[in-house]
Amino acid sequence: MAVSFNAAALLNGNGINVSSVVNAILSPQSSSISLLQNQQTDLSTQAGLLAGVNNDLTNLAAAVLSLASISGPLTAQSATSSQPDILTASAQTTAPVGTHQIVVSNLATIGTLYTNPLADGNTSFLTGGATTGDIKLQVGGANGSGTTQDIAITAGSNDTLSAFASYINAQNWGVIANVVTDANGSRLALSSQLTGTPGALAITNNNTGLTFNPPAGGTNASLTIDGVPFSSSSNTLTGAIAGVTLNLASASPTTQVQLTGGPDTVQATNAINSFVTAYNAVIGAINTQFAVDPTTNSEGPLGSDIALRTLQSSLLNDATYSITGNAGVVNLASLGIDFNNDGTLTVNQVATDTHPSLANVLATNPGAVQSFFQNASGTGFASNFNNDLFNLSDVTDGILNVDIAGNKTQQQALTTQINNLQDRLTAEQQQLTLQYAQVNATLEAFPSLLLEVTSEIGALNGNFSVNPSTVNTTPNTGTPTG
Repeated sequence: MAVSFNAAALLNGNGINVSSVVNAILSPQSSSISLLQNQQTDLSTQAGLLAGVNNDLTNLAAAVLSLASISGPLTAQSATSSQPDILTASAQTTAPVGTHQIVVSNLATIGTLYTNPLADGNTSFLTGGATTGDIKLQVGGANGSGTTQDIAITAGSNDTLSAFASYINAQNWGVIANVVTDANGSRLALSSQLTGTPGALAITNNNTGLTFNPPAGGTNASLTIDGVPFSSSSNTLTGAIAGVTLNLASASPTTQVQLTGGPDTVQATNAINSFVTAYNAVIGAINTQFAVDPTTNSEGPLGSDIALRTLQSSLLNDATYSITGNAGVVNLASLGIDFNNDGTLTVNQVATDTHPSLANVLATNPGAVQSFFQNASGTGFASNFNNDLFNLSDVTDGILNVDIAGNKTQQQALTTQINNLQDRLTAEQQQLTLQYAQVNATLEAFPSLLLEVTSEIGALNGNFSVNPSTVNTTPNTGTPTG
């Protein structure tokens, strides 16, 4: 921006606008700072977009790792019950494929004991003037094989129902004591914390005023599996069927439950769908940057990013990976996962003559699906993809993390450059403001000086006069003159 002045106005005492003059002189440098700040804004935008794509890449790496894991969802087994209200089951990867017939006759129960009612829970149950008594409580086992707890009853200590219950609860015997009250009075109720015979309860000696009813519960679960009888102290059984955990829910001696074991196609389907979703998120984000906006005829902020194009090429190459043999399940298309024109994937839901569906392939040949993604030689689709993603998503050397680090370095360098320029600009602005303020003061004082000189000359010559009305003797605040 050029700076110019009107000489006539200056000599008339109007002065100059110091701020405008200084800003005009410094305008080129201010423009340079603005350009650097614009570059910094662009880098910040790019950094945010790179971080988003990198986050999508991390999610993809996790989804592929799940497919490559030998203990992941592709190797998961399921155990399906025909009567889940009677029993359910879960299977480990070691569970064999097969069907079993199960009948649940009884559930494992906790042991319980209760006394006849007393008037209340705070009156001594010692009778006949006795000050002591003894109760022997057997916990666990059958026919005297459990652990017997010899409880000494002392007047004023534990000879009321409430005190006796508190005493038992403090012993950690695996027994819970409660005082229950109804219209008939108060009773002591004991229940074990274990099911089956380990939780059986019995009173083997009692010389107090308490009367205990016969014990109940404390029995093992009984069932048959393929006609073979089983007894269990717990309603959760492991080991009865290899790799399968049975959870008994109710007894039904006349109902035969069919338990079917096999590959868990639900987990496999979810894992594969998660991979497709994560893959499409990365490819979609990259495609957005390379798409040309028809209104601006330009790509996205990362359109010229070499690392992003390299990543795109690598992902597309991994997604088209194929193996040989494997009963024809050799690539994603043979699984029922189709490529779209933009490089994204679609899971085919309905099988046709030329396009299988994922559900059908999993149902008919789950073993081939697993060996496509992972195999003993480590050459499966997921194993190969996982190796690449391990390097691509590395927190230090990953392709986008390196790009993000470079972007950060550029932003820091620009910040330093901008700060240095701004410091120099501030110093120069102060210097120029002082300099042109002095010039302005001189210009504003010029009419008064001129009047004074001309008056003196006139006085000396005696024939020279000055018309004060033609001279601005009151200097004005400087105004722009150019």
